[in-house]
Amino acid sequence: MKFPKKSQWRQFFIAPHQILVGREKISFFIFLFLFFASSSFLLVDFYLKNTKIVPAQGGEYVEGVLGSPRWIQPIYAPLSDVDRDLSELIFAGLMKYENGKIVPDLAKDYKILEDGKVYEVYLKDNLFWQDGEPLTVDDVIFTIEIIQNPDVKSPLRGNWLEVKLEKISENGLRFELKNESSIFLELLTLKIIPKHIWSDIPPKNFSLATANLNPIGSGPYKLENLFQDADGKIISLDLIENPLYSGEPPYIPKISFRFFDSEEKLIEDFKGGKIKGFSLPPNLTGGQFPQNTNFQEHSFSLPRYFAVFFNLKNSKVLSEKEVRVALNYGTNKNEISKKVLANFGEIVSSPILPDIYGFNLPNKIYQYDVAKAKEILEKAGFSINENGVREKTIKMELAFQFKSNLSLGSEGKEVEELQKCLANPPAGGKEIYPEGEITGTFGKKTKEAVILFQEKYKDDILKPFDLEKGSGEVRGKTREKLNEVCFKKPEEKIPLSFSLTTVNQPALVEVATILKEQWKELGAEIEIKTFDIATLEREILRKRQFDALLFGEVLGQLPDLFPFWHSSQKGELGLNLSNYENKKVDEFLETARKSLDETERKKNLEEFQELIIEDAPAIFLYNPDYRYLVSKEIKGVKEGVLTDPSKRFSGIEAWYIKTRRIWK
Repeated sequence: MKFPKKSQWRQFFIAPHQILVGREKISFFIFLFLFFASSSFLLVDFYLKNTKIVPAQGGEYVEGVLGSPRWIQPIYAPLSDVDRDLSELIFAGLMKYENGKIVPDLAKDYKILEDGKVYEVYLKDNLFWQDGEPLTVDDVIFTIEIIQNPDVKSPLRGNWLEVKLEKISENGLRFELKNESSIFLELLTLKIIPKHIWSDIPPKNFSLATANLNPIGSGPYKLENLFQDADGKIISLDLIENPLYSGEPPYIPKISFRFFDSEEKLIEDFKGGKIKGFSLPPNLTGGQFPQNTNFQEHSFSLPRYFAVFFNLKNSKVLSEKEVRVALNYGTNKNEISKKVLANFGEIVSSPILPDIYGFNLPNKIYQYDVAKAKEILEKAGFSINENGVREKTIKMELAFQFKSNLSLGSEGKEVEELQKCLANPPAGGKEIYPEGEITGTFGKKTKEAVILFQEKYKDDILKPFDLEKGSGEVRGKTREKLNEVCFKKPEEKIPLSFSLTTVNQPALVEVATILKEQWKELGAEIEIKTFDIATLEREILRKRQFDALLFGEVLGQLPDLFPFWHSSQKGELGLNLSNYENKKVDEFLETARKSLDETERKKNLEEFQELIIEDAPAIFLYNPDYRYLVSKEIKGVKEGVLTDPSKRFSGIEAWYIKTRRIWK
């Protein structure tokens, strides 16, 4: 057999394209490219169809906040928006809010007994604080007992005053209430503090303890760093994932907060990309940030409203129902919504927020009507004075009046007052009683003076009886004329003038200014007073040192109006800001609070609504949307109803920045 030569062997191993020429070569490469491209497409398509995108751990979120922390712990957190935000992330409660519902957090189970008078809660196993110490029932009991202690002065104390606690097992405790309660479960969202950190601190020193800025909690995040400026003011802090958290671990391992003194600086840093999210001020919208298109505005509903609360015990003019009703009619809520909220909110006409809770609207609504407001004030006796302010003139009761018949020999206080009257104008003087003796004994000189008085006013005293000379005795017509001349009823002028107190925040100050101008049209004179929130809470609200108060109230996931309107909640320890009292209202609130039947609760709260609107102890203004601007890279933020702005973090574990694909 003859084998090919070396040059001939090479022909068998020449690549196909080497023997192709011209168009054949081009066609070959085209088909080869299409083969690989289609194969790649099929593989990618197969991968995409059989996998899905899921959140992955990683990234960092930076939030900008107005203000700075003072007490990063739940005992005092209600006093500050900043402290509430941080406490929500660092601490955990027995229960928590999730998708608009109240669900267990540190608790694994609970029972409602005795028609809502007893609640039993059982903790999860293997709970730990961020420093590795066990979290037990004793920590829960300690937290609530600290809140109940008057020396601590926690703003939460009113919620827990009549609650008794008992440890029933190593992981179980019992809450016994004075009365049945359908809303107590919401109180169990209270964040728990560690006994081993706080037990050695005297209750009176709680607000001053260094532990306030070195929090140890059991929530999804823990404090890593805290930065202060040269004056000791906190300017930023970093939170990192808490590996001992009992719930699902968060996808975002680090959250940083930057604290600002002004909205302008906060917005500037957001536009510059230095922060990735912040709560929008009421009068700003995401559309006002054209320099930064990488954001998304999230809108939440809050079960809260802002209102003007009239102090019925502190202001004489506001204690008159007609005045309060007229001010309701004279308030243009649409103007407030447009100018202050940029229409991001709802106008409110009721204390129970029917739209949020699914209640019926009130039968009566105060529609804006200046003419009707003025008419009500006129009928109530308030007229415009020379200064353009309405005032009402009231005849006051006399401190003294002649009531007895007096004649020669009479003695006592009435005789003494008679002699004083006869000795001085306009009833008397030297021409009537020249001696002017004040002895308290009715003698001849006093009788002569009475005769002269009777003849001076003979048309009223003598002529009705066809007499010409006086008798010198004080009886019927003489006594009546003496009372008229000697003790003219004094007059009191009540001006339609009062102070309007609010928090020193731009939006609320603007609302107060608008109200002042609106009510000026009615003839009212208003003085605006502003305070920082801490001073307002401590000195103004607690002592009820205001005439009218522009303030907000949060109703909670389960509406409970008892703390705001029941008569037992007047004074320092309660939240009845108007010092309002109505026995029928008390009955409706008590029944609504006790009942576990939603239909019965709804009926009682709707009845309560009608009475409050009729009595007008407040002007209900608006319910602002809570608007939250965040970078589009932050995903998983769920909109809905929040009980408080800090609860935007209640689902923080589901927020994410990074993603990955997994097989379906």
